Amino acid sequence: MNIAEEAFKELYPGKTENREFKISYSAKFKSLNANVKYTQNYIHFFLSRDWQEFSDDLKKGLLQHLLLKIFPKYEYEKTMELDLYEKFVSNLGRYAKVERTDPELEESFNRVNTDYFDGEMEKPNLVWGKNASTKLGHYEYATNTVLVSSVFKGERELLDYIMYHELLHKKHGHGKDAGKRARHHTKAFREEEALFKDKDIEKKLKSFLRKKKFRNILGF
Repeated sequence: MNIAEEAFKELYPGKTENREFKISYSAKFKSLNANVKYTQNYIHFFLSRDWQEFSDDLKKGLLQHLLLKIFPKYEYEKTMELDLYEKFVSNLGRYAKVERTDPELEESFNRVNTDYFDGEMEKPNLVWGKNASTKLGHYEYATNTVLVSSVFKGERELLDYIMYHELLHKKHGHGKDAGKRARHHTKAFREEEALFKDKDIEKKLKSFLRKKKFRNILGF
C-alpha cells in the first residue's frame, strides 16, 4: 500500500476505492505545487520535486487536501496529517520573499491597507493574472502572492474590492467551519468582507462580469 492509498483510507475510513493510486514528482511545478488527475481507472497525484524532501506525514496531508477536492461530498475523518498540512501552508507566506509587484496593484494595495487594515497589512507579492475567466483573484499562501485577473486593469473600484477580498484570505488563513472542514470563507471572513464601504459593490462586480461574459468564481 503506497502513501496515497493510506491517505485515502485514513481520510475516508470504511470507503472502498478500486482505482489505482499513483504519485509522480515533477520538475515542471513551482516549489511545493501539486495537483491531481483522475479517470475511471486511476487517481494520479503530481507533486513538485521539492515535496520529496518532506516527511510522509506532511505529504499525506497534502494528498488528503487534494482528495477533498475529488470527493467533496464524502463524509471524512479529520486527520492529524491534514491538520499539519493546513497549518504548514497557512504559515508559509511568512517566509516567502516579496519581490514582485506592479504599480497599479501596489496603489490598490496601499488604498485598501489604509482604509481597512490601518496600514498594518504587510505587502505581499502583487501580480496580474491572465485576462481570463478562470481566475478573477487568488491569494497563494505558499508564495504570499495576490494574483488579480488582468480584466480589472483600470477598474479602480472593482480592483480594490478584489484586492480587499484576497487580503482577507491573507489575514484569516485557513479557517474552520462548525464541523471539521477547512474553509476559506468562514463566518469571520464574511463578516469582515461585509465592511467594504460600497454596499453595492457585488452588484457592480456581477454586472461587470456579465458584460465581460466572465464567470464569478470568487465565491460570492
